[in-house]
Amino acid sequence: MSNQDFFLRVYEVVKQIPYGRVTSYGAIAKALGTPKSSRAVGYAMNASHSDPDVPAHRVVNRNGVLTGKHHFAGTHLMQQLLESEGLKVEADQILNFKERFWDPTEELGFQE
Repeated sequence: MSNQDFFLRVYEVVKQIPYGRVTSYGAIAKALGTPKSSRAVGYAMNASHSDPDVPAHRVVNRNGVLTGKHHFAGTHLMQQLLESEGLKVEADQILNFKERFWDPTEELGFQE
């Protein structure tokens, strides 16, 4: 599978993340059947900013930290987008992360 094909598969999962929810790079990788590719999911997210249909701001690390924030235009754009969806962010970390976490494996019926 080419990088472009993998990235497109990542974007299809990310487009399913509900408004006001977040998921992690690792959860996306697991949902795609490639659990060791969370870094590649991160590369896909970094490349996604030209597509407004991919809500990249809803993808964070496994602890709820906004590790991808540097790839957004503006100093705090990722945080602002999340807060506009009702999430609370302090010190680059989503509060109540477990309650806001969306698991694509469970929600979309992906198999391991």
